[in-house]
Amino acid sequence: MTANGWLQIIVYFVVLTALVLPLGRFMARVFEGERTLLSPVLRPVEIGLYRLAGVDATREQHCISYTIAMLVFNAAGFALVYALQRFQAVLPLNPAGMSAVAPDLAFNTAVSFTSNTNWQNYGGESTMSYLTQMAALTTQNFVSAATGIALVIALVRAFARTSAKTVGNFWVDLTRCTLYVLLPLAVLGALVLVWQGVPQNIGPYVDATTLEGAKQTLSQGPAASQIAIKQLGTNGGGFWSANSSVPYENPTPLSNFLQMLSILLIPAALTLTFGRMVRDERQGWALYAAMSAIFLAGVALCYWAESYGNTNFAALGLDPANMEGKEVRFGIANSSLWAVATTAASNGSVNAMHDSFTPLGGMIPIIMMQLGEIIYGGVGSGLYGMLLMVIVAVFVAGLMVGRTPEYLGKKIEAKEVKMALLAILVLPLFMLGFPAVAVLLPFGLSSMQDAGPHGFSEVLYLYTSQTANNGSAFAGFTGNTLWYNTTGGIAMLFGRYFVIIPMMAVAGSLVAKKTVPASAGTFPTHGGLFVGLLVGVILIIGGLTFFPALALGPVAEHFAMLTKSTF
Repeated sequence: MTANGWLQIIVYFVVLTALVLPLGRFMARVFEGERTLLSPVLRPVEIGLYRLAGVDATREQHCISYTIAMLVFNAAGFALVYALQRFQAVLPLNPAGMSAVAPDLAFNTAVSFTSNTNWQNYGGESTMSYLTQMAALTTQNFVSAATGIALVIALVRAFARTSAKTVGNFWVDLTRCTLYVLLPLAVLGALVLVWQGVPQNIGPYVDATTLEGAKQTLSQGPAASQIAIKQLGTNGGGFWSANSSVPYENPTPLSNFLQMLSILLIPAALTLTFGRMVRDERQGWALYAAMSAIFLAGVALCYWAESYGNTNFAALGLDPANMEGKEVRFGIANSSLWAVATTAASNGSVNAMHDSFTPLGGMIPIIMMQLGEIIYGGVGSGLYGMLLMVIVAVFVAGLMVGRTPEYLGKKIEAKEVKMALLAILVLPLFMLGFPAVAVLLPFGLSSMQDAGPHGFSEVLYLYTSQTANNGSAFAGFTGNTLWYNTTGGIAMLFGRYFVIIPMMAVAGSLVAKKTVPASAGTFPTHGGLFVGLLVGVILIIGGLTFFPALALGPVAEHFAMLTKSTF
């Protein structure tokens, strides 16, 4: 660890925090239908889109109608992505002559990009045509992110409104999110990436001769536009298989910093959007503080583990600090920060190979996902996951003081607690269930690169990433098999939609309730005591659920490393 490394981490967090307030307030104005700086230009476009689609922007939906509209829209997106992959060989914008994607891989990829997971069992530059990259994958990067944000806005309205029946209009929220938030930021981000040297073209691949005289094919394509939205929308699907460690995709330290910033920018700012919409920004800052406390602890531990490295290297005359699998131009600090940021969000991009991290360094990204990716989480999904944890936390607080739990004046009763717990328990069912089966089957074991606890960590990471809708991977694992494509697709579907459905049931229940004025016995939810309780509840639930599995994987590997055991 170095002072320079810590300084880079501190600067990153300070810049992120400084941007939370203006962006959070801007998004609140957008979703409340207020005038913004972009309204003179984009409002006519918004109205035109409603007319074209036949949407009545003044008509709001009940939580059931809202959820059905979301599911129908996502099902249509899945069908489009699947079809484009299967027929890409006969479609235009395919200069490299990519063949049709296999059915099981096309299924996995379609589920992945529709659910905002962006897990990739393929190399983008060797599998997907330009048309598939643009019309299927980049489009889903926008609308899957917009879906998550729209859903959390519906939940926020449920807390903000009293004795109401509706939570908004899905089509309006989807349109406003894409038009006013994601599209402007993505255009700006793409232009910056092009300036930094990221390709943005539809030209054919280029053959080059290396200094050694060997032939090398350099892939091209509309990369900057996809990379910008993949980071902003916490998608993470790389244009190239090695993702943001590829110089084409992440060419400079500045591009590395800006991409890391964009990964957490919207999820962090949504906490202040929440505070603004419930008319108490202190509530938003409390959630941001809880997220930040766990995030910074994770970054510190990961950075320490990677800097401490593997002392067994010293016997080989090597520096024990772990630079394996990392880009020299980014170093240990930025690799550790990216690894924690991308798994704290539901963003599968990497600028270093997590499979090469030390056991404890690789454990932190796993933990970040196993907590439900609520630190800061995916765009929208992180905040609604955190609000479900809040419901559990205030329920625990109510039990301790003998009062009916309440949050923002809404009584939290049995239905809300049951639905919150149902959404929370869906994740470990697939994060732990599928690995338990996979390590017992020959075709599950055959995909592991390594034996021993690290091999188990590879499988655990795979299903954790897919169920949490993250998309990153331990790089040494072979996931493009019928078993892993199919079960991974199922895990992504349940991890996304079987959290959303009970969450929307909570929204429907809360929006109909009256707001009860605060009294002397009301537990304040904007101070340090509540932040500590919330952090404690999150860590206790995560620890009780996942520690046994972690003990078999990264923890066992760490102690094996200390005893110089190899597998």
